[in-house]
Amino acid sequence: MAEAKEEKTERKMKKILLIINCLILALGNSGGPLIMRLYFIHGGKRVWLSSFLETAGFPLMLLPLTVSYIKRRRINHRPPPSTTTVITTEKLNIISMKPPLFFAAAFIGILTGLDDYLYAFGVARLPISTSALIIASQLGFTAVFAFILVKQKFTAFSVNAVVLLTVGAGVLAMHTSGDRPAGVSVRQYVIGFLTTVAASALYGFVLPLIELVYKKTKQPLTYSLVMEIQFVMCLFATLFCAVGMIVNNDFKVIPREARNFGLGETTYYVVLVVSAIMWQAFFLGAIGVIFCASSLFSGILIAVLLPLTEVLAVIFYKESFNAEKVVSLVLSLWGFVSYFYGEIKQAKKQKKKSVLETELGQTIDVVSAP
Repeated sequence: MAEAKEEKTERKMKKILLIINCLILALGNSGGPLIMRLYFIHGGKRVWLSSFLETAGFPLMLLPLTVSYIKRRRINHRPPPSTTTVITTEKLNIISMKPPLFFAAAFIGILTGLDDYLYAFGVARLPISTSALIIASQLGFTAVFAFILVKQKFTAFSVNAVVLLTVGAGVLAMHTSGDRPAGVSVRQYVIGFLTTVAASALYGFVLPLIELVYKKTKQPLTYSLVMEIQFVMCLFATLFCAVGMIVNNDFKVIPREARNFGLGETTYYVVLVVSAIMWQAFFLGAIGVIFCASSLFSGILIAVLLPLTEVLAVIFYKESFNAEKVVSLVLSLWGFVSYFYGEIKQAKKQKKKSVLETELGQTIDVVSAP
């Protein structure tokens, strides 16, 4: 009875954590591309700097990690209720991550750094309405790699959602040639389009890879450990991009670029800081959703937020909101509803099965009792 109650409480807490991570992901997924595009629209030209900012906000993770450590330390030093003496407890490490998990997170971090560069390169040459196509192909890649790496089970509803969301976002590719920004050549536009698709493929691989690491880890997977994984991933992604900045002399150019920025020097630095915060929210939300649900759900949530990014781009950057974007919005919402309807049906089916198993177990206990 106590175990069932504890399990119910744990499920409830995980749902709350999932909702929080969904909100954080929504903030980062919409705010990140918009702020990055703002940098390029008003005179920013450093692609390595933009990719660096996508993970440079990782020191923000130190605050929740410190709080988590203090909480674990108090629990570790708390004596059992049955005794009044202080119990000697084993040493609590500041970092709970073991070496194999650390190296796995570092490797994923380097892949993330490469993905950041590919994505930033595309955003520098494409409008938001076109670069958002990354989400379309990314969901398809996520679904394929989730099936290969973590044996993701698909229902008719989840397949329907993937198809609708992919087609809905893919509709945005129609007539994109007319969206080519001023000053961007056809060659630059095509290269930007291709690097954006490459970035979507790579991140579509990274999401299931993170889930695979979660499943294969040989230590208890807590949200505190998930934050440590996020910290290491972003650290190595940032180092990867920092090397690119050094080679490209970006650090030396920043003061000059700030002085020439269209919105002013102070605003330039504000844009850089806000960009780092927004992208950190995106990555934290994405891996949090994987921890609470799955990589497929994380990919679907990123895809369904596409219309929101589109609407914000129309409001802030005066981009056109044509018939293709209306169709994309409808199909994306349809796909999202389809996925959640399937999840609700699956949850009810699982709950019914669990109740039947419990009743069967109780019946067997009664029959076998002397």
